[in-house]
Amino acid sequence: MIFFASIFYLVFIALALVSLVYLISLWKVYEKSGQEGWKVLIPIYKTYVYIVDIVKRPAWWMIVLFFLPIANIVVYFIISIDLAVKFGKSTGFGIGLALLPFIFIPILAFSDAQYDAGAKNDVLDDLGDIGKQGN
Repeated sequence: MIFFASIFYLVFIALALVSLVYLISLWKVYEKSGQEGWKVLIPIYKTYVYIVDIVKRPAWWMIVLFFLPIANIVVYFIISIDLAVKFGKSTGFGIGLALLPFIFIPILAFSDAQYDAGAKNDVLDDLGDIGKQGN
C-alpha cells in the first residue's frame, strides 16, 4: 500500500512540475507576442487573447473551439499552426504544438523565435475571413 502511495506522489510531483514549466513557458510566449504574461492565469480570457490578439483570428472561433465537437479539433490545429507561423516556425512545428504543447510551447518560449504579427499562413489564411462582411 505504501508503494502505491509513493508512486502516486511521484506522479503528482512530476505532473505539477510539468504544469509549472508549461505555465512559465506560456507566460513567456505571451510576453514575446506583446501581451502581458498575467493574462495566462485567467482561463477564458487567456483563450480570447490567444485567438484574437496573438493568432489574429475572429473571436467567434472561440465558440467553435468550446462548443462544436469535431470542428473544435480542426480549429485547435489551425490556431496552433497559426501560432507557429507567427513565430516563424513551420506547419510541422504547429502540428507539434497541437499534439504535444507541453514540449513545443517551452521550445517556442525559450528559443530565439520572434513574434511577427503580420505573418500570414498561406494555406489557412482565408479561413479567418469566413463570416466577415464583404466576402
